[in-house]
Amino acid sequence: MDAQTPLPQQDLTTIKRVLIGIFIVLVAQVLFVAQDVVMPMVLGLLIAQTLRPVVRFAEKRGIPAAISAFLIIVFLAGGLGVGAYSLSGPISDLVSSAPETGLKIREKFAEYRDEIAAVKEASEQVETLTDGPSSNEAQKVVVQQPALLSAAASNAFVGLTTLVVALILAMFLLSTGTLFYEKIVGIMPLLSEKKRALRVIYDVERQVSRYLFTITLINAGLGVAIGTGLWLYGMPNPVMWGCIAAVLNFLPFIGAWGGAVAVAATAMVVYPTLGAALVAPAIYLGFTILEGNFLTPMIVGRRLELNIVAVFLTVTVWGWLWGLLGALMAVPILVVVKVLCDNFESMNAFGQFLSGRPVIEEEVEVPAADSAD
Repeated sequence: MDAQTPLPQQDLTTIKRVLIGIFIVLVAQVLFVAQDVVMPMVLGLLIAQTLRPVVRFAEKRGIPAAISAFLIIVFLAGGLGVGAYSLSGPISDLVSSAPETGLKIREKFAEYRDEIAAVKEASEQVETLTDGPSSNEAQKVVVQQPALLSAAASNAFVGLTTLVVALILAMFLLSTGTLFYEKIVGIMPLLSEKKRALRVIYDVERQVSRYLFTITLINAGLGVAIGTGLWLYGMPNPVMWGCIAAVLNFLPFIGAWGGAVAVAATAMVVYPTLGAALVAPAIYLGFTILEGNFLTPMIVGRRLELNIVAVFLTVTVWGWLWGLLGALMAVPILVVVKVLCDNFESMNAFGQFLSGRPVIEEEVEVPAADSAD
């Protein structure tokens, strides 16, 4: 082929797709390797987007952005610190008693499934004869408990460090007012591009802050409802379970079931019968189902309604990249991407995939059934 002959359109499309794929792989690699740096930055940006309307409201009342941002972040950090300190004791007891709880659950299930218990006991006897004396089994329990506590302490330290860095970054972003936006707009060469960039920035801020602030209030209300319901039923540490429910509800799919399983495990130790123990997780799941299927869709609205497949894939990918914190931030990040897609024509197709609204009902007129005649 002559050097002056342009490449066919099909070849250009193929090259573009390959380059996009390589770029996505490189970005994923950077996000995975540099997660200790990137993850606090992303969380700080999300916190700043959520709280920026509050800072702007205070600025209109004569309070400088730097002062209001400092007070808001200090108040938020203080509230989180007091809450974490208050819950550290019950959560530590819950983690440390996990081996004992497991043994009690096995004993309770043995009352209802004698045949399975007999088969399991026989298999354990064969394993004991193969591995050695039974004293090794007790030694395993002693070793596993410190390992569990060490893993929990390590994850808590990583989460605390990430949160502190994110709060400091959010305070700096909020205290600068619109300076960050002005820097972004100043990069654009044309006036039309400046106007478009400013419109996109404020649309992202408005939609993301509304979504995150609303979801945070909904999750807090869910935690209060679950904590009250478990308190009325007589579950120990209802405040702890309410806080756990509020945090885990940021994690779609897994959060509700994970919290219900934890409540069920504790209830089996507290209540004498299996039927009475299953009422506590039923209360937990009942409130989460009511919130997820009725309350949140009604309050958040249809514009930010997301495709359930996209949500599942996003949670899976970010959970793989950044662990639990990544899974918790997955949906807010997806909302940011969705708003950006709605503001750029080249990304509209991807935005339609992320949307939970049917495209056919809006854009295509479906013919009647008898039109074939």
